[in-house]
Amino acid sequence: RARIVGVSFAIEPHRAAYVPLAHCYPGAPDQLDRDAVLARLKPLLEDPHKGKIGQHAKFDINVLANHGIALAGLADDTMLESYVLDATATRHDMDSLAALYLDEKTIKYEDVAGRGAKQIGFEQVPIENAGPYAAEDADVTLRLQQVLAAKLAEVPALVRVYREIEIPLVPVLSRIERRGVRIDHAGLRRMSAEFAQRLLELEREAHDLAGQPFNLGSPKQLQSILFERQQLPVKKKTPTGQPSTDEEVLAELAEDGHALPKVILEHRSLSKLRGTYTDRLPELVNPVTGRVHTSYHQAVASTGRLSSSDPNLQNIPVRTDAGRRIRSAFIAEPGCCVVAADYSQIELRIMRSEERRVGKECLR
Repeated sequence: RARIVGVSFAIEPHRAAYVPLAHCYPGAPDQLDRDAVLARLKPLLEDPHKGKIGQHAKFDINVLANHGIALAGLADDTMLESYVLDATATRHDMDSLAALYLDEKTIKYEDVAGRGAKQIGFEQVPIENAGPYAAEDADVTLRLQQVLAAKLAEVPALVRVYREIEIPLVPVLSRIERRGVRIDHAGLRRMSAEFAQRLLELEREAHDLAGQPFNLGSPKQLQSILFERQQLPVKKKTPTGQPSTDEEVLAELAEDGHALPKVILEHRSLSKLRGTYTDRLPELVNPVTGRVHTSYHQAVASTGRLSSSDPNLQNIPVRTDAGRRIRSAFIAEPGCCVVAADYSQIELRIMRSEERRVGKECLR
């Protein structure tokens, strides 16, 4: 649903420009007509022979698509260059990369738009503040690409990963995100009501097992019930020296045959599913498309796999009845079907295959 407020460009280092198009705040100056400007830019942006460089270009592709522009000719993405060079790095955002590779401190979005509850939309940022911020973004991205491309070129195997996998995947993920997925609203509402009833039953059962009412979400009260009142063995301690009540500890206690930890685990799991999916998913449906649109991230997981957020559609349990029911709420268009596929621990299979190959070589 994002709309363009302005566009910034850089075609040579240390020279950049910002064109404001839709800033709207009291006293905002007249600006060029957004539709007219984008109409002029459309042939350039859609030309596959005119290379473009971006930082997290998938976002720009999605926003341009909201204005009827199908970006083509993505040549480089500095976020992905950084990720391919070092997938274990914690951050691949432009500000972090500028500090690491250019030794520069950049203008942060919060510097011009504010923080937290007081943060304003970019359309409300005064043009005199928006211009330097946006132009710097374009300039830094261009200069980062020059540095990162040189580093990447030193490792031909990584260049192949970048050119043959990561860059071609960007427009594919963009289309998947914009297409979204249908969900069964009514089914999720029914599930949410059933989960709420089951949570009440689990809470009553926990109180009965504890011999007194207590807040199941309070680690301190749970510590008192489990380790003081019921005298269960302490499996692990927190950094402050208190008995831990984390999931690993509760699972171990449940395996030992203790009833209350098992009930607490089920309550936590069901509460998380209800809050994350059955209650939340209907709220995330786009009113225009009627679908849920997650974001897929290429530059997060160090293993190279994708991650999903807003909402996270990758961690819905499949081994529990509740998880399977939530998965059934993702539905296909009439005449279509949903297909699920899994790598089935492909990494272990490759390792085992390699072990067998090496073993045969040793025998020879």
